[in-house]
Order: sequence, then structure tokens, then C-alpha cells
Amino acid sequence: MQEIIKSIKQVLSQYYPEGEILAFARLLLSHITGKPYASIMAERDLTLNEEQQKHLDSVLDRLKKYEPIQYILEEAEFFGLPFYVNKNVLIPRPETEELVELIIGENPQQGLNILDIGTGSGCIVIALAKYMKGANVSAWDVSHLALDVAVLNSKRNNVEVDFKMVDVLKEYPTDKKYDIIVSNPPYILEKEKQDMEQNVLSYEPHSALFVPDEKPLLFYERIADMALGLLVPDGKLYFEINQAKGQETITMLEEKGFKDVTLIQDISKRDRMVVASPTPPKEGL
Repeated sequence: MQEIIKSIKQVLSQYYPEGEILAFARLLLSHITGKPYASIMAERDLTLNEEQQKHLDSVLDRLKKYEPIQYILEEAEFFGLPFYVNKNVLIPRPETEELVELIIGENPQQGLNILDIGTGSGCIVIALAKYMKGANVSAWDVSHLALDVAVLNSKRNNVEVDFKMVDVLKEYPTDKKYDIIVSNPPYILEKEKQDMEQNVLSYEPHSALFVPDEKPLLFYERIADMALGLLVPDGKLYFEINQAKGQETITMLEEKGFKDVTLIQDISKRDRMVVASPTPPKEGL
């Protein structure tokens, strides 16, 4: 096994730091052999057959082009759950796990109605459906290709989600009220592209990432307006945000009449989440 890892390190040493290469090696060996990495470690004389070696070489060639390993393996983990991913959806991020953790921690009630706007792979809504008792979950996205991925993931994780193709900048369903609306919409400015890593720019869907420089809160403003009509009186709106737009997002929500608007930092101390309600919290809560 050590010889295989050494070979992987040699191929990728010019492209990635050693720690990342070792993480790749663990994922690749488990993926190619179909065995847990813990059991592979016990096989000191592990060798790959011709087909497995060809597969490994192909993956390494793609990694040298900085293609994200999650797209190569079509696999990502989010909140302890397995997700299928492809180039039609964003790769789930650890910061978004913090958003899910926040929602679960703040809402212990059973049977809540939840809407995820811009669901992508479905990672947020599926994790909420999995870990919030009796939750009735719905999810919208403008991309039918993304929804195809989300449907696969809901089946993979054995949860029921009401998926709909909805362009929130146009007409949207108004026949249901929700206790929670959550969204991680596009929020990266076009001018910020120059600071982004090549693997993100070259492979992840730009429609799910970028907004015009002159309209940084385009989706936040629209979803906030929608939430005023779609949330129940004591409902909550949760956003993942651009870390540079925290105060702007708060001001926008307060101007629209939201109450109890709270800015929350992620584990790296960056402004990352905003929570708001269309009405003040009830006394005693």
C-alpha cells in the first residue's frame, strides 16, 4: 500500500500540498478497491489489478487539471450523509453544515414546514429532513439538472422532499406557509472571481455562485420579500451570506420589516449566517 501512496504523491506533488495529497490517496484507494480505508491499511502488500490501476491513472490525470475530487468520484459527504454530486450542483461546504446545525439547534419542535430555496444537491433540506423529527420539507431550484441530482440524493438518504422547479426571480408558488425558509443563494460578486481557486472557477456551476457586482443582494432581497408572505407569523428566515455583506444584509432585512435580525459567524470567525423573523419573538420564548 505504501508504494501506491508514494506513487500518488509523486504524480501530484507539483499540484497539491502533501496533506491534501494524502487525503486524496485515502479517498482514492477506498473508492477504487471498494474497501474501507481502515481495512486497506491492514493490507501491507496491497496491489492494484490492471483495471484498478488504469482507473487510478485516469483520476490522477483529472486531478492534475484541478478538477475537484468530489466531481471525479461523484461523491461528497455532508452532515454525515452521502451525496451524489456532479457539475450541475455545487460541492457541499463545511460552512453550510454549520447553517444546518444552527437550524436544528434552534428549532426542536416536531412537524415543522421547511422550504429550501436554491437547493442544488439537496444537501441542506435532506439533512434537515433526516434530523428534524416529522419535518415536512420542500425545496425549489431553477435548474432541472440540479433537481435531478437532489431527487437522487433524497432517495439515497431515504427522505421525502417536495421538489419543484421554481425561478424565484419570476412567479413562485404561494399556496403554502412555512415555519422555516432557508437559502444559500448565489452571493459571490463577479469582481471576486480573481481571488477564487481554479478548481472552483473551472468546474463548479457559475449560475449557483455569482451575482452582478451592482446587485450583490439580488437574491437576498427577492427571497426576503417572498419570506414576508410565505412565513408563518413566528417563522424564521435563514441565510448563508457573503462574509463581506453581513451588515448590508442585516440593514436590508430590517428595512423590509424583519425583526430580531442576527448575524452569526462561522467556526473561522467569518460573518456567515443571518437569521431573521417577520414578526418579533413571542414573550417568554
